[in-house]
Amino acid sequence: MTTLAGVPDRPVRVDAVLDAPLSRWLWLVKWILIIPHYVVLFFLWIAFTVVSVIAFFSILFTERYPRALFDFNLGVLRWSWRVGYYSYGALGTDRYPPFSLGEEPGYPARLEIAYPERLSRGLVLVKWWLLAIPHYIVIGFFLGGWRVGWWEGGLVAVLALIAAVILTFTEKYPKGLFDFILGLNRWILRVAAYVVLMTDAYPPFRLDLGGAEPGGMEIRDVT
Repeated sequence: MTTLAGVPDRPVRVDAVLDAPLSRWLWLVKWILIIPHYVVLFFLWIAFTVVSVIAFFSILFTERYPRALFDFNLGVLRWSWRVGYYSYGALGTDRYPPFSLGEEPGYPARLEIAYPERLSRGLVLVKWWLLAIPHYIVIGFFLGGWRVGWWEGGLVAVLALIAAVILTFTEKYPKGLFDFILGLNRWILRVAAYVVLMTDAYPPFRLDLGGAEPGGMEIRDVT
């Protein structure tokens, strides 16, 4: 299986940069500003579900996830992660997310999933429900229940709002809190990639804290 950045057994890579300065008040209205994204993501996640079902049967019979379908679903996950990072999944940037399924290297939140040349026929039958149950319990606490297409509720949103309140009064986003929030989001995205059949690598039960994926270089702002 292809891996990312030369790091073995890390097919999913989640990176983010904490922008500075951040507005002290914009977080109060981001729930309104992201409504257009929620509308688009609603339909994208319907398509995502259909594509995942098609990919399931393709893997079952051919051991392959069709590359075009893989790229589409990766694009939906990237879009969702950017919206979550901008809004109440992290509140880590004030740069409005692009309406894009692409990589968007200039945006401060990024997601990469290595394309697998082969996937297990046996695992495709059980990993998305049986094997992932322990992770579902954990990330259910993180998210306050599973949400399709964006993060909402749960520990992640509570911590992001705490960071926003601190930002309002101090003009600073606590670095330790940011690192912890990114660790939670990284766990969620790793599990998401696994249960939607994009990797056979079982997600680790650990918080890899910080904006940079362990073993890789942190994203730099190129804009």
